[in-house]
Amino acid sequence: MVRLSALAAVAITACLQVIGGGASAQQIYPTRTVRFILPYGAASATDITARLFADRLSARWGKPVVVENRPGGDGIVSMAAFVSAHDDHTLWFGPAGAFTVLPYQPETVPFDPLHALVPIVSISDVVLAISVPASLHIDTINQLVALARAHPGTLNAAAANGISDFLLFGWIKQMGLQIAHVPYRDIMQAPNDLAEDRLQVLSTSLAVPQPLAQAGKIKILAVTSRQRAPSAPNVPTASEAGYPALTFESVGGVFGPRGMPEALRKSIAADFRAVSTDPIIAKRLTDIGTVMDIRGPDEFAASVQAQRDKLAAIAKILGLKAATTQ
Repeated sequence: MVRLSALAAVAITACLQVIGGGASAQQIYPTRTVRFILPYGAASATDITARLFADRLSARWGKPVVVENRPGGDGIVSMAAFVSAHDDHTLWFGPAGAFTVLPYQPETVPFDPLHALVPIVSISDVVLAISVPASLHIDTINQLVALARAHPGTLNAAAANGISDFLLFGWIKQMGLQIAHVPYRDIMQAPNDLAEDRLQVLSTSLAVPQPLAQAGKIKILAVTSRQRAPSAPNVPTASEAGYPALTFESVGGVFGPRGMPEALRKSIAADFRAVSTDPIIAKRLTDIGTVMDIRGPDEFAASVQAQRDKLAAIAKILGLKAATTQ
């Protein structure tokens, strides 16, 4: 009887630890494969970052961590796959801007992303870049504006879904420029079109145009961050170029499904923080123009809210109204 009581006490203690989100909660997650669903294609900054962390977390957790690229639909394709999973082992990995801008883009959104996704951990601030074909022989945003005004309706532009799209085309509208919007299901196809001059303006994460820029086929005119990117120190910020309206830093990270317990979110965030100490991750992120910024659920949620507030202010200037959600 004494032995039975002792075993019962151990079992009760273990249950209480799981309910309370203690060490046991961390040990039982994950129990199976974890999926990271991304809104962008392979080789994007988000994809590179996700795979770096997936590798280290798989080793730490002892369970596979797979990356699923679901580009298209202004980010809705990836979010719909995430929301429909109803699974705490399916996480959405990407920039908050991919969904904070949704209310200002389609007429209706099939779900409320601001409630369907809960912040777990911020990973990095993604540096965005404005690029043009090297064959245009322009070096500044001023020259791009002059070219667009001299040849209205002849230039084509594209942007990654989310902040890049909102920021670029909001600015184009604000400047009164006639530049056509070319949509891409997968923005990773756009750099080659830019290099071949089928596209004249591209707004994406800095990682996307860098390889072709280094090959001399693309010219990066500016980055939208407040400070120059360590991986592209010769590229001015949009503010330095005279266009502070293009300044915007895109915070990105990992989100879980609505109702995910706070204790579990904090446990997952702690695991991300632990593997982020690998110096290879920090170097690789710097190389692709992102700045690692690991923050837990509460701080990440505050950053997402700050971004929403800034977007609302921009939308007001542009005369855009938030769409309804179903």
